[in-house]
Amino acid sequence: MVKIVHLTSAHPRYDIRIFIKMCSSLAKQYNVFLIVADGLSDEVKNGVNIINIGNKTDSRLSRMIITVDKIFKRAVKLDANIYHLHDPELLPIGLKLKKLGKKVIFDSHEDIPKQMLGKPYLNAPLRKFIGVIFGIYESYICAIIAATPCIRDKFLRININSIDINNFPLLDELSNTSRWSIKKNEVSYIGGITKVRGIKQVVESMSFTEGVMLNLAGNFSEKNTNKIVKLYNGWKKVNELGFLSRQEVGDVLERSKVGLVTFLPLPNHIDAQPNKMFEYMSAGIAIVTSDFPLWREIVEGNKCGLCVDPLNPKAIGKAIQYLIDNPTQSERMGANGRKAIEDKYNWPMEERKLLTLYKGLE
Repeated sequence: MVKIVHLTSAHPRYDIRIFIKMCSSLAKQYNVFLIVADGLSDEVKNGVNIINIGNKTDSRLSRMIITVDKIFKRAVKLDANIYHLHDPELLPIGLKLKKLGKKVIFDSHEDIPKQMLGKPYLNAPLRKFIGVIFGIYESYICAIIAATPCIRDKFLRININSIDINNFPLLDELSNTSRWSIKKNEVSYIGGITKVRGIKQVVESMSFTEGVMLNLAGNFSEKNTNKIVKLYNGWKKVNELGFLSRQEVGDVLERSKVGLVTFLPLPNHIDAQPNKMFEYMSAGIAIVTSDFPLWREIVEGNKCGLCVDPLNPKAIGKAIQYLIDNPTQSERMGANGRKAIEDKYNWPMEERKLLTLYKGLE
């Protein structure tokens, strides 16, 4: 049986895209290994052999050197047919693996050049240099997977074997059949909590609502941001839930009427397709999103929510209040979103593209 190894130096072992979707799908037809750096025990789950090489280091630089080197040595020892890289810092070892006669795939979860523009710790010349280096490595990779069509189109300029495999939801994971009448006047934000994902504006927006609570599910990545938002008046209307399991996420969305994804207008966000937007749609609830062209096309095209200026807390609060005060319209938007998931934005459709790519590399 063909042996496949997925490698990540930065993501958790149960990452939704890497483990729950890709590795679990591939394990139906291949011998799949996943190398991670989290300090936990090796295990076999969903037919996937998960191998830990030790905790990743705290320093970005040391992670790019020490952790990556450990991953490379373990990858070589496995002697697989195909290697699938999930982090830009792994690209150099991808080139080494190819020189050893291996097939190598790079999975670009983000628009890397645009992501660089949003990194304040990198000066302009360094960002440009890193972008050039990544471009050279990417041109030598056997295949490139992009998380969105927009990112795919950029990679096609340097590697013709580039496809998009979107991070769409599993069909049954978050679907619910609860009646709208038993839902609470609650809105939800699910996922990592950071300043650039608009948490300050979201919490502040709650001060412009009445009779509404915000379910905040996820961990704060920035201690200072955590402290600041808890001083806002809107924090009085926040249920801080912390990190939740997938089942717990489903339970929260089942009682919510609205899902929020109001990322700030950074270069890396504008053309992104955030997983949480599609998860809200999968759960059958209305959504409030940033008014970016691509997001507007999805939201307004499927009539499943409202688009707002993510920098304007009052506009966010007004949209939330409208959806809470007009349950008939909210329920219809939620149903429209769910139908769109069933028709076109779902993982089974993306899984077929993934399996076809691998078949071509055997």
